[in-house]
Amino acid sequence: MDLDVFVSAHRAEWDRLDALLRRRRRLTGAETDELVTLYQRTATHLSLIQSIAPDPQLTGRLTQLVARARSAVVGTRRASWRDVTRFLTEGFPAAVYRSRHWWVPTALLSTAVAALLGWWIATHPEVQASIAAPDELRELTRPGGQYETYYSSHPAASFAAQVWTNNAQAAAMCLVLGVFLGLPVLWILFQNMLNLGIGAGLMSSAGRLDTFLGLVLPHGLLELTAVFVAAGTGLRLGWTVIDPGPRSRRTALAEEGRAAIAMAIGLALILFVSGAIEGFVTPSGLPTWARISIGVTAELAFLGYVYVLGGRAARAGDTGDVEEAERSATVPTAA
Repeated sequence: MDLDVFVSAHRAEWDRLDALLRRRRRLTGAETDELVTLYQRTATHLSLIQSIAPDPQLTGRLTQLVARARSAVVGTRRASWRDVTRFLTEGFPAAVYRSRHWWVPTALLSTAVAALLGWWIATHPEVQASIAAPDELRELTRPGGQYETYYSSHPAASFAAQVWTNNAQAAAMCLVLGVFLGLPVLWILFQNMLNLGIGAGLMSSAGRLDTFLGLVLPHGLLELTAVFVAAGTGLRLGWTVIDPGPRSRRTALAEEGRAAIAMAIGLALILFVSGAIEGFVTPSGLPTWARISIGVTAELAFLGYVYVLGGRAARAGDTGDVEEAERSATVPTAA
């Protein structure tokens, strides 16, 4: 496509659309129809230029023009409680459900890695000695030691808030950094599994693995699931960079990126629940079976939420992306 010829052929339409948008007075019926037609044509022109002959200056001008026209045509839309309800019952669970082929294997492999690291540390005293001095290891693993007092080292409310903030940041990093081919996600995931493996290995070597699991499982099931979902979604985003499928890479990244941002908001809510459990249930005086039961119940509730509500929404066509009316105008691309 000759860009200069294309611009010469359509500049008058763009100028006319700009003039209609600048009108101070109310548009007539004919002018409104003309504005809608010119908006649709200009959106198509923008998509063609972006895909065939991208020019930064022209693309910037048309992007602003299309955005202004879109606002004039569809009006400014404000978020409502209907949007919140739709997000919680359809958009978020559908996005998690659609990513299950990424985060479920991620969860299984990561758990296996943590278990292998824990076994390796527990059965090799020389590895334990490289982690800390013998006196420090005893202080960590003894009854009433640092592994146990960690969960009650601060007031429950502030501890829960701190845990929630840290975990939400880790999940958001997995989602955002996934665009770098998923490599930073693998590193973040490995660091989490390494910390879990070290704790399990050291406590197992002291014969107190049951105590460790009793402290970790109440909040850890839901917390780690949220991290695995974030990591799996980040890896999926990274793979989209490599293989966008039938969509253009720009369109694919836009769709998956919007879903990932929405995922970050939803996972922040899930991690808030796990943080509350870690702050108030894990260090509580409840029997171990009761604390673990609360954690298992929270985990099963989340999985049911994803596979029942999310599965239903996904089968109905929900992808976790914003509603179609709020997406940028595009033209079909060849498969």
